[in-house]
Amino acid sequence: MKLLQSEIFKKYPDVIFGFNIKDGLNRKEPYFFNMSMSVGDDEKIVDKNRAAFFSRLGLNGSNVAIQKQIHSDIITYVTGGGIVGESDAMITDKPGMGLAISVADCTPIFIYDPENKVIAGVHSGWKGTEKQILHKTLERLVKDFNSNPQNLIVYIGPCISQIKYEVGKEVASLFDKKYSIKNDDKYLLSVGDINYDMLLNFGILTDNIEYSKLCTYENRNLHSYRRDGLKSGRSWGIIAMKNNIQK
Repeated sequence: MKLLQSEIFKKYPDVIFGFNIKDGLNRKEPYFFNMSMSVGDDEKIVDKNRAAFFSRLGLNGSNVAIQKQIHSDIITYVTGGGIVGESDAMITDKPGMGLAISVADCTPIFIYDPENKVIAGVHSGWKGTEKQILHKTLERLVKDFNSNPQNLIVYIGPCISQIKYEVGKEVASLFDKKYSIKNDDKYLLSVGDINYDMLLNFGILTDNIEYSKLCTYENRNLHSYRRDGLKSGRSWGIIAMKNNIQK
């Protein structure tokens, strides 16, 4: 099983992180190595996929939080594993607790506060981005956990690139014109760049951000709903803090 890693999180031994690709346990098309129970894949196979992923990260599956992503601005504070309800961002200050963000084109953002020992995972498609779920998550970290934006470490994971993300005028018009390119009667939108600038505008330091340029659509090793439609599987990006950290 191959996992994508974050170079910036490697600098912090307290952080556990991994992002699965389609290659794993010799799974075949159409779903490949899939983490989602809602795409038509065999649930027993998905359970085995998840268990292998958790084991690879050294996590107990019962301590991984899974949200039902609904393209909202709802943020859940997590204290236990399993299904935690409908939301698109999760926060925890509990060591050993994993946060799983499901990805098949939307922008995943993972945040670590090394000073206050708190992590967050954010799922931000164009709807969540328009609702500023990332900004609201950052505000929650400052308000509830005393985070200093200049101390936050952030990884923007693989997502669909601008050149492959075509939207209508009604969607493009929701964002500054600098994030879209006219393409006949459609527009090419960079949701990743909007979220990156949202981080900078909040005061996150450039050196504290890693922005993956892997495109889920172009890279055949990644799951993509835009490319594969209803037969697309889902990747998970999982962030956790090790159990032995000192708060």
